[in-house]
Amino acid sequence: MTTPALSLDQIAERLQGYDPQALSASQVNAFLAQLVQPVREQETVPLMQAHGRILAHDVVSPISVPPHDNSAMDGYALRGADLLSDRPCPLTVVGTAFAGAAWQGTVGAGECVRIMTGAIMPVGLDTVAPQELVQTEGETVRVPPGMLLPGDNRRLLGEDLMAGQPALRAGTRLSPAACGLLASLGLPTATVWRRPKVAYFSTGDEILSLGQAPREGAVYDSNRYTVAGLVQALGCELIDMGVVRDDPAALEQAFVDAAAQAEAIITSGGVSVGEADHTKAMMKKLGDVAFWRIAMRPGRPMAVGRITQGDRSAVLFGLPGNPVAVMVTFAAFVRPALQRLMGWQAPALPLLKAKSTEALRKKPGRTEYQRGIVSTNAAGELQVNITGNQGSGVLSSMVQANGLIVLGHAQGNVAVGDAVDVMMFDGHL
Repeated sequence: MTTPALSLDQIAERLQGYDPQALSASQVNAFLAQLVQPVREQETVPLMQAHGRILAHDVVSPISVPPHDNSAMDGYALRGADLLSDRPCPLTVVGTAFAGAAWQGTVGAGECVRIMTGAIMPVGLDTVAPQELVQTEGETVRVPPGMLLPGDNRRLLGEDLMAGQPALRAGTRLSPAACGLLASLGLPTATVWRRPKVAYFSTGDEILSLGQAPREGAVYDSNRYTVAGLVQALGCELIDMGVVRDDPAALEQAFVDAAAQAEAIITSGGVSVGEADHTKAMMKKLGDVAFWRIAMRPGRPMAVGRITQGDRSAVLFGLPGNPVAVMVTFAAFVRPALQRLMGWQAPALPLLKAKSTEALRKKPGRTEYQRGIVSTNAAGELQVNITGNQGSGVLSSMVQANGLIVLGHAQGNVAVGDAVDVMMFDGHL
């Protein structure tokens, strides 16, 4: 039985100090964590197509990896007890073990087996002497004293995974390493959550689509392309709805079409106080929507809620229109919300500490995200400097930056040499 979704008013009642006109960044994320519910439709995909998908179930290892003790390198397999001497240990080579099949001979005291990387350890042997370490004379090898300990250079059965143990947990994003892990278990497919569909459109009569001729007072639509990249890089399915002009009928149709086919809707523009357009009115008409003024810079205005169409509803993220504000609000709020929608049990992006190379002005009472360039100083320490003009329309600064300097809600001015938090882009912005 599906739990009924909470209304925005019910969520607001649960948040201490909720004020839609003065929300902190942490309150925004707490609100969205209750608003957004994961997609719960599963599908099974070939492992070669599973990269970036989110596991729907725990994967329990059907086998042990490795399935037997084996050699970690080319060399000579021997008994560790034969090493307990203060003189070079002479051993007689009685055979060769290759990877892919068990060696069938027996090994007595003072004997060893030449062995290749990955080969099964012969019965009774527990140590491998690397071939570059030993001295060879015909069929005799000598191991210098004090160079090895019993058990060295042996991979143990199940040291990676034991049969019956959880290999990957539900909610894990299948990275290349995770896909390789599933392959090492002999699993050709993975059961994953369906990719959420995210519809996006820009709003405003001043927005030009690519290919249109420039005109006075108009700007080309960069937000459509940045948001498309952000959504697709995250692993959601994008529904590109282009630019919608400030016309009630056109806006209503766009919202209706988006809600009919997507789990989330992202728009840019039309949510600021005093904007002369119809976007906010249409959002209210078609759903349960709140309009926020967030204590942050850049990106103060934001709309959130649900747009309903028939028996379907889609989570709405109405972002500001300035390009940098769009990217910052996506990183701070929309990205973790979409991760929840995907069923991805993702930890919050870690913040690195870096020394500021310049003084930064900051008013307590809001969170600021400044574009920064992180590098290493002569002492090997992380340092960061801002990219210059921090205006919310300066998109080139996001290209120059490799991270966002995050100045916390209660934080004040930063002096040269002070440590600051940095959210590294690392491919997600």
